[in-house]
Amino acid sequence: MEMGSRTVEEIFKDYSGRRASILRALTYDVDEFYGICDPEKENLCLYGHPNESWEVTLPAEEVPPELPEPALGINFARDGMNRKDWLSLVAVHSDCWLLSVAFYLGARLNHSERKRLFSMINDMPTVFEVVAERKPLTDKPSAAESGSKGKGSTKRSSDGQVKSIQKPAAAAAAEESSEDEEDEHGDTQCGTCGGNYNADEFWIGCDICERWYHGKCVRITPAKAESIKHYKCPSCSMKRARP
Repeated sequence: MEMGSRTVEEIFKDYSGRRASILRALTYDVDEFYGICDPEKENLCLYGHPNESWEVTLPAEEVPPELPEPALGINFARDGMNRKDWLSLVAVHSDCWLLSVAFYLGARLNHSERKRLFSMINDMPTVFEVVAERKPLTDKPSAAESGSKGKGSTKRSSDGQVKSIQKPAAAAAAEESSEDEEDEHGDTQCGTCGGNYNADEFWIGCDICERWYHGKCVRITPAKAESIKHYKCPSCSMKRARP
């Protein structure tokens, strides 16, 4: 597919086919892929094609190439790294390549179209997330994968992104909005400021007192929450610190 007047749907279809082909190389056909990437060979690249077939070969000779080039020389590091780490590294570079191809093909899209294309792409797990087993091949995370337990709940905004956290405190990935959940938790109040639940804000729950807090009120960001296994709010932390 050459750069031109392509629709968002056409570009996304191209992206999906290339992504599926790379995932096949790094998962189902991984032994074959691993064997082809011989460090004794020249610079090799992993290409994903729209028809869901993959290819390990030398980079294109023409300058500039028809499409952005994948990472060069992926085979050289194969025997110098743990196999899983090497595959994850190839996956990260492949994610970058997939995005570069998609937005190269979408160079003539307007702002709203580019935003819609990115949203469609971002709704899917990255190649790295699948290869590193952070997300399954399915696009919707399972309840077990979200890490929720007990009275856990995940509050989502209208765009499907997680804006609060479940019990325990770790933030969960979610991809679909749920009006029923918002109705169920709409009366939740922040233990610090007393403000009501807002779908556009990040929330975190205390594993001790089971109260909910705005992330900003307790100075916890979504990124920081990812590394917290059991969250204790400031009040509970002070109580446990007393002799």
